Amino acid sequence: MSTDERTKEMQGRSGDSEAEKDTDRRNSNSQPNASDWVNFSQWMHCFCVVTFDLNLGQAMEHVYPPEFMPSDQEVSNICYMAFPDSNSGCMGDTKFHMRLRCTSRQDSLAGYNAECGPALRQDSSHYWGFVYFRQKRDPNLPRGYFQKSFIIITRLPFFNLYYDLLSQLAPRYFEEGTDVLRLASEQINCQWPALRVGHPLQLPLLESSYQICIPRATSSRKTTGEAGSAESSPPATKVLPSVNEVELFRSLDFVMEHLYTLWELVMTAEPIVVVGTSPADCSYMVQSLLALIAPLEYCAEARPYFTIHDSEFREFTQECTVKSSLPACILGVTNPFFVKLLKDWPHMLRLVDNQVRARLSLSPLARALFCILIITLDLFQKNMQHQQHLLLSQKHSRHIASATSFSSASGDLTGRSLKSGGSLNGSGASSNGGGVAGMGDNSCSGLHSKYRPYLKKDKALIKKVLLGMKTKRPEHVQTALIRRNLLELTQSFMIPLERYMASLMPLQKDISPFKSAPNASTFKLDDFLATLETAGPQLTSPLKGDWKGLYRRFFRSPNFRGWYEARHRELQLTLQDLQLQALSEANLEHWAHDKQEVEIIDMILKLKQKLNLYSDKEVLSGTQQQIRAQIECMKGLLPPDLKNVVNL
Repeated sequence: MSTDERTKEMQGRSGDSEAEKDTDRRNSNSQPNASDWVNFSQWMHCFCVVTFDLNLGQAMEHVYPPEFMPSDQEVSNICYMAFPDSNSGCMGDTKFHMRLRCTSRQDSLAGYNAECGPALRQDSSHYWGFVYFRQKRDPNLPRGYFQKSFIIITRLPFFNLYYDLLSQLAPRYFEEGTDVLRLASEQINCQWPALRVGHPLQLPLLESSYQICIPRATSSRKTTGEAGSAESSPPATKVLPSVNEVELFRSLDFVMEHLYTLWELVMTAEPIVVVGTSPADCSYMVQSLLALIAPLEYCAEARPYFTIHDSEFREFTQECTVKSSLPACILGVTNPFFVKLLKDWPHMLRLVDNQVRARLSLSPLARALFCILIITLDLFQKNMQHQQHLLLSQKHSRHIASATSFSSASGDLTGRSLKSGGSLNGSGASSNGGGVAGMGDNSCSGLHSKYRPYLKKDKALIKKVLLGMKTKRPEHVQTALIRRNLLELTQSFMIPLERYMASLMPLQKDISPFKSAPNASTFKLDDFLATLETAGPQLTSPLKGDWKGLYRRFFRSPNFRGWYEARHRELQLTLQDLQLQALSEANLEHWAHDKQEVEIIDMILKLKQKLNLYSDKEVLSGTQQQIRAQIECMKGLLPPDLKNVVNL
């Protein structure tokens, strides 16, 4: 049975009950219309409940508020991704998140998006889905299992906040039913403040309360923490220091040796498939990868949890036969079918089996020893490969054939495969083929890739993190070390680009109040690379390597295009602001003394157009008053009859 047929049948079965509910709503007039959910819709789109139907499979059971029912295509995607793959074996409660494309683009909150950082912006083209899946044995049910998912659909990437809300709402829903959805929705709509940046926000929910502070794009985390301190909060309020920052060390500890390789792969938007056994592991790892390049926005596609039933399945997999057309995307998958399907993808990050569950069952010391063992095995294999390569190169020419045979048996010791676990299986990187299929045994956990990093890694940081594993340093401290180091690296990488972009601004003398605003100059890669000798990242970063090669690769990526378009747009707006300021300060009365009346009218219309364009900018309030004064001055130069004719 097709998805559309299943959806229609489900809707037909529930049609009578929905009609009764609609009648009750009209009679009681207790439920608000869609236009009354304005405040709620800033924070969330809707709550969804997906259950398993013996006839329909995964089916939508409830949507609240019902006015925000997703489209048929969105319902299909939500239902399929609301449950883990059958091979995951997730018993009990599992939390994960997904990202799905909207079928109808909606306007985002422009004011909010302009003030917050890229990682916190409301997405107008995608939904985030935060899932609480429960599976437990129930002999009273036909299949012997209770399977149901509670989902928060939103456009905001507030991972820490929505995971906390899930933990509070989902268990209550499973126990008390749909009344929880109604109470929570009405409380959010009536008691939550409007979405604002830079202010502490109190978010009451049922018997609990949260306090968050969404930082401005230019604010530091210290300022954010002070704004959201617990001193000004009620005793029962839970203060979230960050609404979106995840614990990097929790998912990256077993690939610390390849931390800087992963940073380069994400920075250049390389295709990466993250393979795990649980959607919780995959979605957390994908989010950790995206956070590696903060505060730079990741502008390619990312799917924290992806299944073969997703409507975008063909889009991300049909081009895998053409190496040059691989999509710039990070996919988190749990179905082993993807390993064979995406064999042409050049980078695979295979997670430790049931990583989250295994970590919870190990003591901190055991986890540290496990990670150290993985990294030690990796270093040991690299050392052995290097020694064997030197030995083979010193052999006499008459032994080349036997040496080649030995090298082949050892797994192509000159390959570039990067592995962080299980490296002693004799599975090196094959010298032919660009995808993971040419890497031998890729079933071991770790990074499987032929990518050769442009930069040398910071051994001091890796050594410090490994030492922290031995000394049982808390995870949040380890994460802080990693995040600070990567933040400095990303800033060192972007500062030369920002400096060169600023040089594309026209000179102040070229901005005339009587001409159109000039355009910023075009970005030229060769000119930019020429500036690196005297103003490159080597001035602020201790890392050595081929910075120019990395910039060339970054220049071809969606991340560069997204960054450049945003900066170019800012430059153009800045030029418009400067011209508006020049207009407000110009002596227009002197300019108009030898001008025709039609030219004066044209100037008045131009001033009005500029004023309307910037009417919503508070920072230009003084300039706006000056522009209004200029308009009145120009009007005074016209005869009364002409002003009436042109309606000025």
